[in-house]
Amino acid sequence: MSATVIALRPEFFGEAERPLATHGELSAATFRYASGVEGLRIRNAVGQIDLLPFQGQQIWDAVFRGRSLTMGSMFPEPRPDAGYLETYGAFFIHCGVTAMGNPGAGDTHPLHGELPNARFDTAELVVGEENGVPYMALTGTWRHAVAFAHNYVATPTITLRGGSSRIGVDLVVSNLKSKPMELMYLAHINFRPVDGATVIDAVPDDLDHIRVRTMIPSNFVQPEQHKVLLAEVLADPSRHRAIVPGREIDPELVMTLAYPSDAEGWAETMQLHPDGSADFVRHRPAELPKGVRWMTRWGDQDAIGIVLPATADPDGYTAEKAKGNVREIPPGGVFRCSMEFGALDADEASAMRGRIEAMRKG
Repeated sequence: MSATVIALRPEFFGEAERPLATHGELSAATFRYASGVEGLRIRNAVGQIDLLPFQGQQIWDAVFRGRSLTMGSMFPEPRPDAGYLETYGAFFIHCGVTAMGNPGAGDTHPLHGELPNARFDTAELVVGEENGVPYMALTGTWRHAVAFAHNYVATPTITLRGGSSRIGVDLVVSNLKSKPMELMYLAHINFRPVDGATVIDAVPDDLDHIRVRTMIPSNFVQPEQHKVLLAEVLADPSRHRAIVPGREIDPELVMTLAYPSDAEGWAETMQLHPDGSADFVRHRPAELPKGVRWMTRWGDQDAIGIVLPATADPDGYTAEKAKGNVREIPPGGVFRCSMEFGALDADEASAMRGRIEAMRKG
């Protein structure tokens, strides 16, 4: 079946939710947050995702089987024209592209680059069917052009299928310059931690495969209890895997994992809940070789990035350039990556856990 493409315009988005399209069990509706930010809600039989078609094409919230997957934050809705930390409550954020991570000494780029809250030039809803399964997808384009410096187009696609609690994300970055361009990218997927859960993946629990960041960004103050937590995780990296009720992680715990991939090129990560269900991420280490893990649990922040697939560590342009982690895209070339994340029922979680454990055993 050929897909139908609906071009979205800011004037389509009013204060009241308005139906836009239906396809089988799938439906899409437009609305506008009280802050003025445009929202697109895609529903299926098991849940919904709320997207920001013109603000970074973020996923602001994801709800499946009656549960919000999204981090706890101080932001009940997105804010327009704001810096990264001034509207930081989304479930998923594209980060990069000319730089990414916490700016370090000598860096001038904003936290996580220019892409997170970019005002998109175009946005489209795609409605179609693949292998007999209906889907809806948000896509669009944003061109970043700075004379004598940058000229690229970012084209993300976010897909939800009928009956599924799995979200597919693809990104293409096209270099429009006549010279090579540098690229850094991180997919910031922010789940809400579940007390009693366990983080599961195929990465060995040693410091050769898990690099724990001991540097504290300049915008944070390090409490004494954070020093104790760092010492515990450095002594035994597996200790970070248990989501312990009441254990504060203030300000954050950050590490980079070296993931193996399966025969099809995928790596899988789970937050396995006590009831047997799970949250998950699947990514391709050949595309995004750095598996960043991020946790924060204190005050108004309650979040876990079980894996933030990335091209580099989140230590800023200068540090990553020195490590050789800044990609180069040739003139007219493209960067592509794909990932999948969302929620699993108990049977799906058991199957994924079995695959991960088989990889761990080699």
